[in-house]
Amino acid sequence: MPTKRQMASSARGNKAKSTGMDAISALDLLEEDHTQVESLFEEFEQLDNVEEKKELALKICLSLRVHAQIEEEIFYPAVRDAIENTDRIDEAIVEHAAAKQLITEIEVMDAGDELYDAKVTVLNEQVLHHIEEEEDELFPEVESSGIGLGALGQKLAERKADLLKQMAEKG
Repeated sequence: MPTKRQMASSARGNKAKSTGMDAISALDLLEEDHTQVESLFEEFEQLDNVEEKKELALKICLSLRVHAQIEEEIFYPAVRDAIENTDRIDEAIVEHAAAKQLITEIEVMDAGDELYDAKVTVLNEQVLHHIEEEEDELFPEVESSGIGLGALGQKLAERKADLLKQMAEKG
């Protein structure tokens, strides 16, 4: 049985096809990121090897950093003017800050350190809470606002690609 998220995403995808839009919707792009990071966390939970844990945790951290940055730079400012309840955006920004703090700690730790797994687990819990609030509360309001989600999705996709390229060149 499809989840509420899958049904909403499918409905948006069908709407995009029927209107001839080629660009990915902003909400679909963000939900794809959510699904990807959820899968990475699930994979992490199955690992025992510390080197593999470290490699996967760093991949999770990179994904979350890029995702948070495109939301903060592009998505949240764009939707702030389009929706009534901007408290959700403010809360999301605070949640991002807490996640970034944990990400920084995880990135500098060794996977064998005493609290490493606990920090990744807490990050996972925070991220799952954030995803649930965005997808259940913020995204439906954004979708009904009439904002151009295709154009916004294109901006998000371009910035995401730029950030991933920049970070690959650094690391």
